[in-house]
Amino acid sequence: MKVIKWLVIVLFTLCIAFVAYVSLLFNPNDFKPQIIDFVKEKTGRQLTLKDDLSWTFFPHMGIELGGISVSNPKGFEYPHMLQVNRAVADVELLPLLQKAVVIQEVKLDGLTFILETQKDGRSGLEGLTSTEKAQSMSPQSSSQGSTAVNVSRLDIGGIAITNSQVFIVNQQTGTKQIFSLKNLTLGRFQLDRFATLDYELSAKLPNMILNSEGEGAIRLDKQMQIVKIKDLEIKNDIKRIGSDKPALPVDFLIQLTTNLKEKSLSVGINDIAAMDLRGSANIEANYGKKIPDLNIKLDFDELNFDELLAAMSDEALMPSAKPSQLAQKTQEPNLTALKKVNVDAEMTIKSVMMNHIKSTNWKMKAQLKNGVLNVPSLTADLYKGQLLASAKLNAQTSLAHYSFKKSITGVQLRPLLQDAANVDLLSGLTNLSIEGEGSSLIPDNIKKNLVASGKFEVVDGALYGINIPQMLRKAQAKLTGADVTEGDVERKTDFTRLAGSFKIAKGVVTNNDLNMASPLIRIQGQGNVNIINHGLNYQLLTKVVGSLEGQGGQESSRLSGIDIPLSITGTVIKPKFTLDTEALLKGKVKQETDKLQQKLKDKLLDKLGGL
Repeated sequence: MKVIKWLVIVLFTLCIAFVAYVSLLFNPNDFKPQIIDFVKEKTGRQLTLKDDLSWTFFPHMGIELGGISVSNPKGFEYPHMLQVNRAVADVELLPLLQKAVVIQEVKLDGLTFILETQKDGRSGLEGLTSTEKAQSMSPQSSSQGSTAVNVSRLDIGGIAITNSQVFIVNQQTGTKQIFSLKNLTLGRFQLDRFATLDYELSAKLPNMILNSEGEGAIRLDKQMQIVKIKDLEIKNDIKRIGSDKPALPVDFLIQLTTNLKEKSLSVGINDIAAMDLRGSANIEANYGKKIPDLNIKLDFDELNFDELLAAMSDEALMPSAKPSQLAQKTQEPNLTALKKVNVDAEMTIKSVMMNHIKSTNWKMKAQLKNGVLNVPSLTADLYKGQLLASAKLNAQTSLAHYSFKKSITGVQLRPLLQDAANVDLLSGLTNLSIEGEGSSLIPDNIKKNLVASGKFEVVDGALYGINIPQMLRKAQAKLTGADVTEGDVERKTDFTRLAGSFKIAKGVVTNNDLNMASPLIRIQGQGNVNIINHGLNYQLLTKVVGSLEGQGGQESSRLSGIDIPLSITGTVIKPKFTLDTEALLKGKVKQETDKLQQKLKDKLLDKLGGL
């Protein structure tokens, strides 16, 4: 027993002696200047270690740091980019002799990271690496610098990050986003083995609050170059600030692989669920270039923009939100982000609801390169017909320029107009082609600056809100003094074909060759539609080519062959139809006069022939 007792005393004394030896001879604060100079050399930033560095010996040996900060470049509003209240790492010494890193636990508390973007576009991340030295490095030294870390073993008992915040401040847009990380924990971490990972955070964005939590696994390969995250299940709740509506749940599952040496990233986002939305996404990225390359594939079952926007809006907030919304609509959107990435994208959607317009079987391809967004192909099924479109947006200049081509074939027009604009004006099988261009993305300027032309054709349709044959019967009755019984006559005019061409300029759609044909009447005309105030101004000439009996008439028309003026005014939603009876009367008088002159001419010829 005495031997054991003295053995314990000796071991305890040796431990105390070791601690005293390390504490007295190796003061970690002696390395402060070297650490600060190293950070300055590698990043160009000022590192501040406010608190003294101190050893921790129980239960494991480690080092504790506090009051850490890294500066932002000069001229930034926030002086520090990174601040840490306390950092502790417990390291086992003996494995270090064998190039093995064994850390019992890493604790990081009170981390604050501020990413600031100034009005000129400069970011706080710029200049963190010494580009001049990187360029001056020889190929040999460059390749040597990129080799994997030579560590025989890495074993971290756990990592715990608590009470941390990330601020994203954009001086260009005047917005601030705040991400508060309640906790992030990593289980036992060893090279080439998956470790458990979970987090809980909240975010305050300009118009909404996000609560997010996730749980999955992470692995780092033995060369410390490839990071994999698998089965990271993320659950989010999104709520509009000031709204009484319940939070919108958005959940998905992530699989991620990144190669640090090749600077490539692959992300699979599966089981996306938000309300009735279901889908998946795959993203491949190469971020080793000055402008990263992205390849994106999206696949969704149903995408209802109306429901999603309604879930994130609140009618009670609209009156107070209008001034700011109107202010935003008078400013061009900031498209500088389009110049900072190149993208190849494909998207398929089984059904889409947008602005009450229903469509199915969406297929789209898009490319973004050097600030030019090109959509060479977009197809969809639309109201029993098909939509085919292409478009281009050039954001290389301060004022964005766009161009497009679009055609629809075999579309049922009446339900489309009813859903899109609550307008019940036309029906029929519709074909339309339009090509145009413009500049500015402010909604009002889009209407004013749009220059386009196109053709349209509607077959086997009807014009609603007016029964032209009935109007003609009433006009005919006025000429003859007869009475016309209104009855329950539907206010619509059937036609076999309605066609024409149009041009759009300065917010006005102009059509000079409208032509409508039916078994009873022919209509030709011209006019315009103001797409800014939705005003209508059409002047039509109607001719009766058959009996009006086809839509309720009881006798042959006495107006056959006469040009009958008809005007359409008002708005697209509430059109007004007016028959010019005075011009009609003049036309009838002229017709009768022409008939009388012809009779007199025939009689005169007969008499001359009898001489």
